Amino acid sequence: MSASSSARRIREQAGDTDSSKSSSRPSKRIRTGDELAASVSPNTARSTTGVGAESGDTGGAVEPIPVPTPAERACRPESGLAASLPHIEEAAEPEPAAAAAHGPYTSSLYTDAFELALDTVLAEESHLFDEAEAEIFQRFRSLPYEARYLYVRLFLRKSGAWFRTSKFSYQSNISDIPAACELLCSPDIALAQQASDAVITLDEAANLLTLEELRPIAKDDQVNCSNKAQIISALKAKATTQGRLRVGQTGLLGFGFGGEGQEEKKYINRLLDIAGPCIRLNSDAASLFHKVHLVFYRSTEYTESSLTTLILARTTQHKYPHYIVSRTSNIFASRAVLVEFEEAIKLQAKVDLLLEQSGAPTPESLQQVLDIAEGVWPRWKELVEQERAKVKTVTSSFGDGVEVLVERIYLRRFSPAWVFTRILHKGLLSLARAKNYIREHLLLTELLSQKFYHTARRGAWYQRKALLEERYHSFLPTPPDVTLRTENEKKRYWHKKALETCCAGLEDPLTHITFHLDLQKRLKKIEQSHLKIPHRQQHDFSHLSLLRPTTTRTFTGDRVSPCTLGRKTIWRHPYPPTGDENSTCSVEEMCLSRYKNELGWEGFHSESTIILTLFAHLFYDILFLYVPNVFETEYQTCPLDLFTEAFYPTRASEINHRLVEIENGKAREIIEGVWDREGERKPHVVGLDWNLDKQTLCDIVQCFPGQGLAMICKVLCQEYQQRSRGIPDLFLWSVERKECMFAEVKSENDRLSDAQRLWIHVLSTAGIKTELCLAVAAKEEEEAQVKKEKAVAWKVEQVKDEDVDVDDKELGRISA
Repeated sequence: MSASSSARRIREQAGDTDSSKSSSRPSKRIRTGDELAASVSPNTARSTTGVGAESGDTGGAVEPIPVPTPAERACRPESGLAASLPHIEEAAEPEPAAAAAHGPYTSSLYTDAFELALDTVLAEESHLFDEAEAEIFQRFRSLPYEARYLYVRLFLRKSGAWFRTSKFSYQSNISDIPAACELLCSPDIALAQQASDAVITLDEAANLLTLEELRPIAKDDQVNCSNKAQIISALKAKATTQGRLRVGQTGLLGFGFGGEGQEEKKYINRLLDIAGPCIRLNSDAASLFHKVHLVFYRSTEYTESSLTTLILARTTQHKYPHYIVSRTSNIFASRAVLVEFEEAIKLQAKVDLLLEQSGAPTPESLQQVLDIAEGVWPRWKELVEQERAKVKTVTSSFGDGVEVLVERIYLRRFSPAWVFTRILHKGLLSLARAKNYIREHLLLTELLSQKFYHTARRGAWYQRKALLEERYHSFLPTPPDVTLRTENEKKRYWHKKALETCCAGLEDPLTHITFHLDLQKRLKKIEQSHLKIPHRQQHDFSHLSLLRPTTTRTFTGDRVSPCTLGRKTIWRHPYPPTGDENSTCSVEEMCLSRYKNELGWEGFHSESTIILTLFAHLFYDILFLYVPNVFETEYQTCPLDLFTEAFYPTRASEINHRLVEIENGKAREIIEGVWDREGERKPHVVGLDWNLDKQTLCDIVQCFPGQGLAMICKVLCQEYQQRSRGIPDLFLWSVERKECMFAEVKSENDRLSDAQRLWIHVLSTAGIKTELCLAVAAKEEEEAQVKKEKAVAWKVEQVKDEDVDVDDKELGRISA
């Protein structure tokens, strides 16, 4: 049977609904477009412009693409993904023998996931797609199951790549693969293209073959290479430099190179003959479906593996908490906003790739990042002005006390301006490396002039702006309305500006307290060293001093690696668990072992894991409490507003009630309840580590003072994003003593960060013991002791040489 006749047979099967109804697996049949249209009630069907238009439509109003309605899904006995897809036992694809016994497939895990995303988006947000895009959706829906299955499986693979149809292993779901490929590539469907109908490069053609298939070609062309990449490179070189004799216009023989690409074409044809029929998805259609998944998942990062989350959830490899999904149909105001947002996150992905490649960013990479940032800067300023106008409208409507609706705080992340702000923030690095301080200072000033996007970074912007004004003032231009005659006047002018920047940062309510310490230190330095302000007129921050660690402990160990800046040191394990004396560990593990074996503590090198896990258990039900617009999909590990200042005030009553329960000693009861309900499923929840078993968590929570644990949880409720870092390295507890302690491990030439100092202050205020644990290498300790003894001896000799009558007691004091 030819491929064309097979394709016609597949088309006929798509329209034969009676045979599907007689299948022994009716639950796996996907309804046709007509059936879906019939299921939409007149009350829920609505007309939108620009989607699914027919040639006979008038007035610009077109009917939406028929999809299952929300009311129809709500009538199902289950909710969420389980209600939209078959049960896992039914979704498992049987063996080919079973398929032959039951007839053709009508459903699959992959097609169900793909079509669920498409149905959900088009049910409420079809206005985000134009008529041409709606036509592509209709073409996909018109395909029979086998062609749809093949399209989805190719969609999940590498984007833009060619695939050899002979290598497909989908025979259990597709009875005639060549026919399905021909149908996808047919002119009236045009969702894919064949290699014979497209321009394919030598690189693409060579990559279709395996190393074993390339070796005979390399041998024929006398190419001696060991791996695939070298062979492809050599073939490309020979194709572009292959010389041949040809007759010129004068009738003389000449020697030419390349033959206007003829040699390369010969290589390509030779490679394609070996590869056989190949297929590639249409890039425009694939990009459209990626856009659909962006809307479905509410993604803020660009990815080409968009279906992975849903498929993992469907196969129960990833489980998510149960909560009420409340999708916001106008999260993207228009199609233009969605298109711009998609382009923005693509640029963001490119910037991240340039900066996060192996090693330090190259000057070329930094220049590309700077070019991208300069390109989005003008549009970003326009979007900021638009948001400022919206806020002004809301303020005038609701009064001066209301700046903006609470929902806008966390829904702004779906604005192109949010992504552009992050790109501009990354561009600051390129400007700093290029020492373009004038442009950097201007960008920092404009970033600080808006209070809508990435407000958590405002503290860092204030810090950098004050640093430029203090140290690099000679590079900054003098404003035209200011007259400065001498260099000292200019220096003093910019020092005053730096002082104003520090004060503005400290007074800004959006500047997190983590940045206050650095701003305070810089402000004091400017007042004392640069401006010589009298002491009585200087700022006094003594009342804001932080509590220090309760005690300082020193552990001496055997360090086996040199102390290199930016690299973690390796130490010999003081109590090796395997008995191997040469066993090594990190500095934190070395100190933890000493705490366990010498001081009788139980403990983990957990950093933030323990605190965040306890918080997730204690506030599990409040995290997933129904709040409008914070749960847009079924695949979230936390509400959208958790990382914003809107989380606490929105749930203030429930949070305060829970804090009282924790103070009254009900933390263990709450944790046990969460484990009894969710311990078997172990859903993915932000910050929650299910590797910590129920009994361990109950023992740990019993060692916390109730009021102290409540204080820690309240801090996280108010500032989860900023307080998720800086927690001390080691968590230690003793069930016998009903006591817990945090220890921050530091080695030589290391100091506490501002975030760590703040957490030590919070823990100490909460009545929880903290320690600063200093790890010192034994050899260095001996050298330090020798130096100390020599210094003491020299001091004693100096006293004696001065012929001063010093008694033994005074000598002892000097030695000490």
